[in-house]
Amino acid sequence: MLHEATPSGPAFVRSGLEKRSGRVAEAPVISIIDDDASVRTATARLLRSLGFSAHAFASAKEFLSSPRLSETSCVIADVQMPGMAGVELQEYLVAHDHGTPIIFMTAFPQDRIRERAMKAGAVCFLSKPLDEARLLECLEWALMTRQNPAGPGASE
Repeated sequence: MLHEATPSGPAFVRSGLEKRSGRVAEAPVISIIDDDASVRTATARLLRSLGFSAHAFASAKEFLSSPRLSETSCVIADVQMPGMAGVELQEYLVAHDHGTPIIFMTAFPQDRIRERAMKAGAVCFLSKPLDEARLLECLEWALMTRQNPAGPGASE
């Protein structure tokens, strides 16, 4: 399970949220999709404590029918969920030209699913319980990738 973070959060997160192009920017919207309410709540609480706008969804279908779909900067999704699984959600988003970066999390890591998700463009594939620092590293990478599709450090 995630531990509560300090309100100030890591420096890379603070600096990324506080200033973009010399002005205060809106907090990136992170959508958390997991059928486990405790994971959704803990993850959303952590991200909000760091200044993100976090929205939690109990299923991929709930997320896809929400107004948050178009404003989401990154998706954090469970791999195994009833209805549409995380990898199926990823396939749907790719097929419908949603370039939203995805971070997967699972309590049941399987190499073939990990390979499938990563090959389709997932940013990270994390095991539960989540390592808070690793999740934040993945989130930083996802947000930098979204701002610059060629990836962090790529020439503009």
